[in-house]
Amino acid sequence: MPTRLFPHACLFLLAMSLCTMPPMLAQDASEKPAAGSQFYEIRSYVLGEKGDEAAVDAYVGDALLPALARLNVGPVGAFSPTDADETGANTVFLVIPFDNLEQIATVREALAADVKYQSDAKEYLDRAHTDPPFARIRSELLSSMECWPEITDVKKEVLQDADRVYELRLYESANERIGDVKVEMFNNGEVPIFLDCGITPVFVGQCLVGPQMPSLTYLTMYPNDAERLKSWDAFRVHPDWKVLSAKKKYAGTVSRIDKFVLAAKSYSQM
Repeated sequence: MPTRLFPHACLFLLAMSLCTMPPMLAQDASEKPAAGSQFYEIRSYVLGEKGDEAAVDAYVGDALLPALARLNVGPVGAFSPTDADETGANTVFLVIPFDNLEQIATVREALAADVKYQSDAKEYLDRAHTDPPFARIRSELLSSMECWPEITDVKKEVLQDADRVYELRLYESANERIGDVKVEMFNNGEVPIFLDCGITPVFVGQCLVGPQMPSLTYLTMYPNDAERLKSWDAFRVHPDWKVLSAKKKYAGTVSRIDKFVLAAKSYSQM
C-alpha cells in the first residue's frame, strides 16, 4: 500500500482507524479472514410512484432490524439516495451481512416464529394488497472478497456524523471469465489505492445470485459529499491506479457501472 495519504483523507481515516481496524489488518496473517468469510444481501425496496417510504422506514427500523439483531444478524445498513444521486430515486437500500449461508436460509422461518417481530411488523404486514408500501423488492447476494473479507464495523461516533455519505457501486462484466478478472484486479491492488485516496470500503463482494451477473458490488463511505468527490478525483490520477489500469489483462473488465450516492437512514447501523 502506498504510504502517502492525501491531506483531505487523513482526518477521516484517522477517525476510522480509531473506530475499527480493517479486518485484514487487525489479525495475524495466520488468522486473516478469507474470501467468502461473509455474505451480503443488498435489498432494494423500490417504492415506485405510490410507495410509502415512511411505512417502509417504520417496518425496517422498528421491526425488521431489531428482529435480525435477535438472530445475531447485523449490523444492517439502511440508506436512501441523496440529492447528488440521479439513479436511485424512490428506493430504500438495505445491506444485510450474514456469517454463513445457513443464516440466510433460516431467517424467514425465524421471523415467522418471532412473536415480537410479528407484533412490531403487524401494521406493515397487514396492509391490503391494494395499498402496498412499495412496488417491488429486489435483492442480490454477494460473497465477500479477499481484498476486504469482512464488513467494516462503523462505530457510534461515526454513526452520529450527519454529514457522512456513502456510495454503492455495481460493476457488471461481459462474461464470467472477465468478471473473475475484475475481482482479481480488486484483490491485487485496487483497494489500497482506495484507502490512499480517502475512499473507505464498508464491504466489497462478488455477486453469487442477482439480476445483473456477472458483477461485483461495493459500498464506500466519506465524511461528506465534497470529500467523496475529492477522493474520486484523487483516485483517477493516482500513480498506482495508472499502473494497475494500464495492464492489458484488465482492459475491458467493466461493461457497465451502476452508482448510487446514499445517505444513512436514522436507524441505520452503518
